[in-house]
Formats: sequence, C-alpha cells, structure tokens
Amino acid sequence: MTKKIVVTGIGATTPLGGTFPDSWKALLDKESGISNIEADWAERYELPIRFAGQVKVDPSEVLTRQETKRLDPSSQYALIAAREAWADAGSPDVVPERLLVDWATGIGGIWTLTDGMDTLREKGPRRVLPMTVPMLMANGPAAAVSMDLGARAGARTVLSACASSTESIVNAYEHLQLGHADIVVTGGSEAAIHPLPLAAFASMHALSTRTDDPATASRPYDVTRDGFVLGEGAGALVLETEEHALARGARIYAEVLGGGVTSDAFHITAPDPEGTGAARAVVMALEASGVSRESVAHINAHATSTPVGDIAEYHALLRVFGDHLPKVALSATKASTGHLLGGAGAIEAAFTVQALHTRTAPPTINTTQTDDEIDIDLVTSPRALPEGDLVAISTSFGFGGHNAVIAFKTV
Repeated sequence: MTKKIVVTGIGATTPLGGTFPDSWKALLDKESGISNIEADWAERYELPIRFAGQVKVDPSEVLTRQETKRLDPSSQYALIAAREAWADAGSPDVVPERLLVDWATGIGGIWTLTDGMDTLREKGPRRVLPMTVPMLMANGPAAAVSMDLGARAGARTVLSACASSTESIVNAYEHLQLGHADIVVTGGSEAAIHPLPLAAFASMHALSTRTDDPATASRPYDVTRDGFVLGEGAGALVLETEEHALARGARIYAEVLGGGVTSDAFHITAPDPEGTGAARAVVMALEASGVSRESVAHINAHATSTPVGDIAEYHALLRVFGDHLPKVALSATKASTGHLLGGAGAIEAAFTVQALHTRTAPPTINTTQTDDEIDIDLVTSPRALPEGDLVAISTSFGFGGHNAVIAFKTV
C-alpha cells in the first residue's frame, strides 16, 4: 500500500535571507540576491566574473566558533538549514534508528581542499590540518546533519551536479515508502563561490557577463539571457509519513506525490536539445504521483538563464504538457537567488512547497522579453494560485545529463 508522504519542516540559508521565511519574503518582494564579490581574491586572481549570489547571513553569525572552524562552508550551510527545518517541524521526538538524512551537494568542500593544498605547498605537510579530509569530503554535510540530529537510520549523500538535491528529495520519498525510516531530513547545500569554479565556469562561457548590473544578470527565458549566475547556500525539508505526522500533531505544508530520475547519456555539459531525458523525468514524476499533466498548476523550473539550457528545458516541458503548458504558472527563481548548483533543487523545492501552502506563485525577476521560441506563462509578479487541489513540480537538470523532478500537492 502506498503511504502518504508529507512535508512538515522547511529551512534555508540563501542569497535572499538567512532563514526560509526571510528568503521567501525577499523572493515575493522581487529582491535580487546577486551582488559584487568584495573578497580580495576576486581581484587577485583577475577573475573575469566578480559577482554571485552570496549568502545573505554569514554562518559565523549563526554557528559557534568551533562549528565554523571544523566544518567546510558547504557543511555549515547544511547545518543551518537542517536545524531550522527540524525546529520548524517541531523538533520531533523520534527513535534515532528511525531518523534518516539524505543530503546532496554538487561539488563539496572545495574551500577546504584548495586551502589545504595551499598550506601543503607553502608550509609543508606537517601544517596541513588533521580535519582536512573530514571537512572536504562530499558526504561531510550529510554527516554533520546526521550527527547534529542524532540520525542513525542512515546518512546518504547524492552527487549528481545541479540535479543533486532534487534527486535527494526523491530518494527521501522512496526511503519513507520502503519503511526505512519514520522521518527523513533531506536537502542540499553548496559553497562554490570560489576562484576555481568561477574561473572554470567563465572559461566555459557558462556565466553571465553582465558586470554592469549584476542584480539583473540572471534573466531566465529572456531573449537577452547570456548565462547563469553562481549562487551558494542550502535548503532543507523534513519529510515523514502522514500517519506519523498526524499522530504527533504536526503542521503539514504539502504532500509529496513522487518523483522521477533519468539521464540523458548525451553530453557531459550540454543538455539533450530535444529534452527527451528531462521529459522522461517529468513523465515519471507524474506517473509515480498518479496525476495527469492537466492537474499541474505550477512549475518551479530549473531555468538557469543560459541560452542553450533554457530552450532545452522548454522543449522538454512542451513534450510533456503540450497545449497545457501555457496554462501553467511557471516561476524561475534562480533569477533572484543565482544557481546554487547541488543546493538549487532543495531551495526550489522549498519554494514550490511554500507556493502551494500559501497558494502564491513566486515571481521571476529581470525577464522582460521572453524568447520568441518559448511560449510559457512566466510569473513576473506574485500571483495567487487557484483554489482546490493543486499539483506543482520542481525540475532540476545537471552536468552529466542528470535529470530529477519532484511533485507536490496541496493538503
């Protein structure tokens, strides 16, 4: 028998705010989280792109000194978001062996890795910190969250580039369906606003070069879009069976209906231009959810603001929804946050859940002239969603041809 899985807690630290409510408010207020990088390394390395979606609140303002010293920023963001989500869920009293963490990242502890290499090169092996490996390993965020919450049913890690945290949420749903846990804390984090990824993405011509006005640089689906803006932060959701949530009197934000995960097997960085793999992920999510395409009222799209990626995603959505697509309220929130890579799907899933909970589709900023090849109902100001049962999906696609989609429903 299929169990009903629900969302009972949300947490985040993003370029828009240090908490999820602050991030959501800033999103609805059409604020931009994109700003110039003031760190001296941006100039020292002569980076061609010196703006990004930097976290609004520094972790040092939230965590203890020991925590910031012993955790890579990717784990720091994870801990902040997960703690907020856990408190938001009411800090459930759960047997540790029935609490599971499924977390994601796209890159992991790059700051720790490169700082350690600098120390080795400049000061020798004896000066390399003994915590370097635990801090740089990609499962560090999952481990930090599991130890903080006392989760002993598992501490899983997903690494599938920009699809990572959406895939992690799909996994969390499946863990609960299979009875592996009563509660799963899931999400993703990324801390890659660092000279190396910025230089590498710039070399690929993947980043926007709109240095004259960074706040408007990310403009999904716009005819003038020229690349994505790198972001950082974390998003977290607490998932549990409806039976478990009702038994403890928890507030329920939305129901998780199901998800789909596929791969393109096409190119290491470019999406399949026909969007076939991405479309299959959407279809799988709808089939797993037992809903029709016509029931989908809202989409939080991957929409990175790249010339190639946005059109490929449109083709994928068109394959699935056909003439229903222009009737779906579509939001592209990376315009406000930047692209959080492995953390993107988590914060966008959180936005999707909140959109259903408040029946408000969040706005897409900066897009003023939609590409003529793209026929969508792009939400550009906060918009009320209809009454009645509503279904929404959040889509994520990543380098390597990774595709992940998760579907939610109002309660």
